[in-house]
This record gives sequence, C-alpha cells and structure tokens, in this order.
Amino acid sequence: MDFKIFLSTLLYLTFNCVAALKKEDCEVCFTVVEKFSATLTSAMKEDKKLIEDEFKKFCKNSKVSGYRSNTCYYLGGLETSATGILSEMSRPLQFNVPTDVICRKLKKLDGQICDLRYDKQIDFKTVDLKKLKVRDLKKILNDWEEDCEGCLEKTDYIRRITELMPKYVRDEL
Repeated sequence: MDFKIFLSTLLYLTFNCVAALKKEDCEVCFTVVEKFSATLTSAMKEDKKLIEDEFKKFCKNSKVSGYRSNTCYYLGGLETSATGILSEMSRPLQFNVPTDVICRKLKKLDGQICDLRYDKQIDFKTVDLKKLKVRDLKKILNDWEEDCEGCLEKTDYIRRITELMPKYVRDEL
C-alpha cells in the first residue's frame, strides 16, 4: 500500500513539475499555503477532510488579512465562497507536495489566485521607476488618486509620476 502511494506521488511530481512556479509570480498563494501547511501536524496530514476543515478554521481567524481572505475565498475556505477547489490543495498537502506545485495547479484551476499581490512599499529616495512594472506605476498613481490620461507607454507613466512626486512625496525626499 505504501509503495502505491509513493509511486503515485512520484508520478504526480514527475508530470506536474515541468515548469516550477516562482514565488514572485504567485506570492500570496505561496505565503498562505506555506503558513497553513506549517499549522498542520503529521497526524492532521493523514486525513484530507481534516486538512480541509483545518483550512476553514485557518480562514475564519480574526487576524486574516485581505489577501489571505481573498485566497480563502477563491479556494472555498470561507462560508461565502461561491465555489471550492479546496480538495486541489488538501490532497497535495496530504502527500507533502511542494508549494510551487500546489500553487501552479491552483492557478490552472483559477487564475485569480496568482493575480493577488502584496502592496509594495516604495522608497522614492532610492527607487528606479524604470525598473518597476507598469502595473506598479499604475498603482502608485491610483494610490495618489491621480489619472494618467493619454498614457500608452511605460515612459508616459514614469513622466506623470515624476511630475506629481513633489506634491505627494515631500517628506520622503
């Protein structure tokens, strides 16, 4: 029996580890799965249903941040979740599958899981705006509640942020 589990896990890892997902590509999923996995005992990992119940408790935690809450919602760990793919996380956790494989599989089922990003704290003294992604540049403008009309290219966003910096970043410069 143990040999069958070992063989099935080995086959699963062989066929599913073609392209590992990087932590920065799916940072919230990685963090949530790793934190949750750390709360499980080896006895808990023996029962898939127990893992799912523990995840639901993990999600009900009053200290849950918005990002963890969204991940819980997408996986089906909250009572308000519209759908649930919780078994797609619990089964691999049962067999100690690496986090990158779990998140890659979850991403295939629901791409929103990897769309969640933590807010980056930008130090305007040292940041090179040219190295930021357009998504981050748009977020800066959005946080400042400013528009960038006619912005089509990255350089347009950089120019607009540079124009607005004296208004919003006085204390830091």
